[in-house]
Amino acid sequence: MTSTLPLVAAQAAPRQIGEPLPAFSAEVAGALRASPTARLVVFPELHLFGDGSPDRQRTEALQAAAEPLDGPRVEGLRAIARDHGIWLVPGSVCERGPGGELFNTELVLSPAGDIAGAYRKIFPWRPHEPYDPGAEFATADLEDTRVGLNICYDAWYPETTRQLAWMGAEVILNVVKTTTADRAQELVLARANAIVNQVFVVSVNCAGPVGRGHSIIVGPEGEVIAEAAGADPGLITAELDLSAVARVREHGTAGVNRMWSQFRPGEAPIHLPVYSGRIDPATWTPQHRSPRSTP
Repeated sequence: MTSTLPLVAAQAAPRQIGEPLPAFSAEVAGALRASPTARLVVFPELHLFGDGSPDRQRTEALQAAAEPLDGPRVEGLRAIARDHGIWLVPGSVCERGPGGELFNTELVLSPAGDIAGAYRKIFPWRPHEPYDPGAEFATADLEDTRVGLNICYDAWYPETTRQLAWMGAEVILNVVKTTTADRAQELVLARANAIVNQVFVVSVNCAGPVGRGHSIIVGPEGEVIAEAAGADPGLITAELDLSAVARVREHGTAGVNRMWSQFRPGEAPIHLPVYSGRIDPATWTPQHRSPRSTP
């Protein structure tokens, strides 16, 4: 049996900070009208936190807008997911931490309106972003798959996707707000991260005139499944064959490369001085393997 994940990724311009959530709910409804079979809807990084202010004023506005995850904003987003009966990634939100920190936090909300996953961006884009770094990687379990969460600049650090894949993620949800000329390089990274970890990558950027667009969905062998041709607002859709990850890992990328099966029992660990750590063959295999059979 093959299980699939129908999804729609919304390449959209950011909404203004403080805009009432019914407008966002209508945006979600529009995405579902265009793709009525979608079970997952994904929006770009900080989609609800657009602001045309200069840097200092923008930082002040983000600080003022930050709420804890049990605050009214997230409660409203949970209601939107529940009302539409979908898995919803509303981009990321400005989270006020328990010690007053400002986190850039990606959420996965379930069709029941629960917080299925929350991830604080570990690699803020310094020196340009005001956020405090998170300290923990995060995944979320949908009905048929595990998704890994990362945000924009995290994709430039290969350790993030490798860690999420090791934690059992079959699909990486990379929400992005790239306004600069390096989106071309990020498209290479999306494919490279998919290839070296044998996972799907969904990289959703905001639309122009704010963002550079070019959202992309990549398969576990690096193949482009769907891509926005430019920066205009629009939707990209895909129906991910979730058995593909197990199949590629079993038979190899291009039928040859099986990176997750590299080591033999009893081989010595490979020390990684830069991390004060090591790759241990005894723990190299991903923590969670899909129960789906492969043809």
